[in-house]
Amino acid sequence: MAVKTHFRTCNLCEAMCGIKIETEGNSIKSIKGDEQDPFSKGYICPKAVALQDIYEDPDRLKKPIKKTAQGWQEISWKEAFDLVESGIKKVQKQHGMDAIGIYNGNPNVHNLGSMLFSNRFLKPIKTKNRFSATSVDQLPHHFVSQHMIGHSFMLPIPDIDRTMYFLVFGANPMASNGSIMSAAGMPHRMKALQTRNGKMVVIDPRKSETAQKADQHIFIKPGTDVFLLAALLHQLLYHEDLPQLPDYYKGFEAVKPLFNAYTPELCSQLTGVDAAVIKQMATDFCKAESAVAYGRIGVSIQEHGTLCQWMIYLMNIITGNFDRPGGMMFTLPALDVVMGKRKGTMYSYNRWQSRVRGLPEFGNELPAAVMAEEMLTPGEGQIKAFICNAGNPVLSTPNGQQLEKGLESLEFMVSIDIYLNETSRFADVILPPATGLEVSHYDVIFNALAVRNTTKYSPALFPKPKGSLYDWEIFKELGKRFGYQQPFFESIIDRWITPEFMLNEGLKRGPYKLSFNKLKKQPHGIDLGSLQSVLPKRIFTPDKKVDLSPPTLVEAFRKINPKEKNTNGQLLLIGRRHLRSNNSWMHNSQRLVKGPERCTLLIHPDTAQTLNIQNEDLVSVSGAGGKVQIHAEISDTMMPGVVSIPHGWGHHREGTGWKIAEAHAGVSVNDITDHALVDVVSGNAAVNGVPVQLEKV
Repeated sequence: MAVKTHFRTCNLCEAMCGIKIETEGNSIKSIKGDEQDPFSKGYICPKAVALQDIYEDPDRLKKPIKKTAQGWQEISWKEAFDLVESGIKKVQKQHGMDAIGIYNGNPNVHNLGSMLFSNRFLKPIKTKNRFSATSVDQLPHHFVSQHMIGHSFMLPIPDIDRTMYFLVFGANPMASNGSIMSAAGMPHRMKALQTRNGKMVVIDPRKSETAQKADQHIFIKPGTDVFLLAALLHQLLYHEDLPQLPDYYKGFEAVKPLFNAYTPELCSQLTGVDAAVIKQMATDFCKAESAVAYGRIGVSIQEHGTLCQWMIYLMNIITGNFDRPGGMMFTLPALDVVMGKRKGTMYSYNRWQSRVRGLPEFGNELPAAVMAEEMLTPGEGQIKAFICNAGNPVLSTPNGQQLEKGLESLEFMVSIDIYLNETSRFADVILPPATGLEVSHYDVIFNALAVRNTTKYSPALFPKPKGSLYDWEIFKELGKRFGYQQPFFESIIDRWITPEFMLNEGLKRGPYKLSFNKLKKQPHGIDLGSLQSVLPKRIFTPDKKVDLSPPTLVEAFRKINPKEKNTNGQLLLIGRRHLRSNNSWMHNSQRLVKGPERCTLLIHPDTAQTLNIQNEDLVSVSGAGGKVQIHAEISDTMMPGVVSIPHGWGHHREGTGWKIAEAHAGVSVNDITDHALVDVVSGNAAVNGVPVQLEKV
């Protein structure tokens, strides 16, 4: 049988690496980097080989299953759709529309069919109890962009290929290849930065893989980034010569007084960062030929995550490094998610609040941190049924053990998932779509978050398994059953509406006027060029000005009390990411989990000595959410007084169906975290820098 070569984009993380796959029949011979891909230029990380593991995984579900007294039973698609329809509608009739909860997990943004078609099913459910992974790790970015620029997806991206000073807060792009910054081949981009005599500075409580390669690493006490950023802004506003801002910015006069009291000397005491270092950092940033400040998970998932992102925007703007080469810029993707049908429409905010805690809605979603309490607290609007679309919130949202109790209490649950995992095991029925190499792929979202404008379509390599359905076919059928109202024209040609049809329509309307056929003829993708200045054209506020001092953010900042930031010497917990891992759904790949144990507790030698902990000792770690036992890994990469547990593990629960993940169970950091701790502005989960107690077992 002849060997065939296919070119594709790896969709397992945000990086969008181009890959070259050789197949023989329905077998994979090799997966390598595609050197002709204009974005990744041959780079791939170890995750790419997991595409083969997912395709060949015997634990992957391929047909619907339902829960019975005798265990899980395979059923037909018709029976599965009937069960979903009757189960959801019964709860709606008895308890009202808001008795349905919906959670959209991270894998959805990696799948073309789900991105384009899931709302056909979920929109007609008409519940206010919608949640997603957005409010677990990235809501602050969207919140700030909405309030400053007028559109929650006008997210600025570091122009790392042209910058001369890259200032990184709480991010580890050497492990992630970017996050809210798709940057395939990050090691090469970092080397290029240093080759052109640029500088990279990383601020992190752990000397991460990125910090180890940077020109300078600065330890910071977890959860205090808001004070470091305030000190940097104080230094810039009061001690540096700043450029005149264009007239499409407003609110600058209200910014300066906010940071008057936050001197480097004061903030040094709060953050652990030397005042002289803070002053030098501000000077270097301001005087660099080009500079960009970037913050990600480490600053987004803490108490003041939204304020941190706002201040990072301010740093870039007031130094003239916003919307210019080498600074913080915006993409112009071929499929433009900003300039779509709802041109310039701002996402909604605070139109309703969660029933129990009163946290605000954003973009038609409530914070994921309230899901469990909304299931467990009686009263009108209590969640009685749940739709989990490609997610595993038992492991990925705070206080997973409380969520387990909530899921157990439901009257009905459906999961759309390829695995029987820690969350889907609570479902009454599981609908598994075809996945991975069996589906075509186009990055709707990550092209809008990339450090360079490119575009690429990847056709399916293999046919879907016999008797299976694509995710978009599942959503179309469920949409019909729940009354999805199609535009008249679409209803006439519904049978021809596929992801490729919708992709073609979007490309034709995009800024480059491409077509699906033209894109298909370029298997390596099309290079659309470097990031370009787009302001003021792409400002969507009512007055077409970027607002530097939105009232919601200014008011929240004024309420900060530095005296309250005292953890009385408690140990503080942070997360971490590994190059071979990406949330819980990567742990059933033997290629990725093999080798030394990676779910360990990183702890500094001095901290370990104080607690009489030796390397590889079993340690009990307890927090507000619960307690776990984990092996200690002593490392001077940690800041004293700080410990780290990676995210996405905890596969020891009974009733799951992925054997490799179970054999490398680890512990879930979200069995420790507290659902009550959220970002005070946006409601995003605050799971970084939380106090914990350690005890040697």
